[in-house]
Amino acid sequence: MEHVTIWAEAMGLLSPATRALVRRDEPMHRHTTLRVGGPADYYLHAEEAEVLAEVAALAQRLNLPHFLLGEGSNICVADAGVRGLMLHNGCRRARIGPVTCVDAGHNFMALFVKTMQAGLSGLEFAVGIPGTVGGALVSNAGAYRANICDLVQEIDVVEAGVRRCVGPEWMEFSYRDSRLRRASGSAAVLVGVTLRLTPASKREIRMKARDLQMQRILKQPWEPSAGSWFKNVYDTGLAESLPKLPAAMKQAGVVPAAYLSEACGCKGYQVGGAGISGRHANFIVNLGGATAEELRQAAAHLKSRVLERFGVRLEEEVLCVGDWPADRRW
Repeated sequence: MEHVTIWAEAMGLLSPATRALVRRDEPMHRHTTLRVGGPADYYLHAEEAEVLAEVAALAQRLNLPHFLLGEGSNICVADAGVRGLMLHNGCRRARIGPVTCVDAGHNFMALFVKTMQAGLSGLEFAVGIPGTVGGALVSNAGAYRANICDLVQEIDVVEAGVRRCVGPEWMEFSYRDSRLRRASGSAAVLVGVTLRLTPASKREIRMKARDLQMQRILKQPWEPSAGSWFKNVYDTGLAESLPKLPAAMKQAGVVPAAYLSEACGCKGYQVGGAGISGRHANFIVNLGGATAEELRQAAAHLKSRVLERFGVRLEEEVLCVGDWPADRRW
């Protein structure tokens, strides 16, 4: 209850219009693609960048517990919910051009569609990736050797209670990672980003995106999921030791987590309402009525089997957030 009391006292420091947007005990299963998650003590859906920045700055200045939510993909919220404030980024403004400025709350795939219609290439890999631009930045989203970090020119961020613009180096991008995914990193909220795109034929952009979309349609499950649960493994020695791994992957030294999962016989494994997809062995899916704990257990099974057989400790791409028991936090 301490978190509730602290936030209740801080609410008076928000503007009246912003304070009116706050809700209590909002069920998070309504806002995540896995359809799981208990209540957040406080919940605020911000549709204006100024509101987002106001609340983020207050939380940072007073060191109040908060979590920034996009479209709810790539996360698994605990059954016990989230203590403090869940700040939902619903800001969706975009100015499209070779230099594109977009709010972090804008849908990532919808941004690609707008840039394609403008004859701008660079975001084709966004086809089929759920979530927001901000979420894509936090996880350095990408596919088929393309990554969003390669397009970033400038980022609008609130850090230590101050809103400012920073360069891409501030994010400390790496494979499916950035400083904002690390517990040791400073608390910050992404407000918007400037991307450098390349003029190209609309037909070429559409054809490239269609190829990527077809690959996803054929491989990915239809059940609720958070996307790929584990990161792929970059290990040249391991890649060369796998006889059935495609030559291109061996050459790149990359081993898909799904390949390792399937090799361990994890496809179809179930715990209660959660399971490892039969279509894609790196997707943990909600088969109906799953709890967050059951999803975590399915993921833990996959992780332990791969470690036992290959000696590889998979790293999570999905973030487990909220009030988990101490022995359940990753």
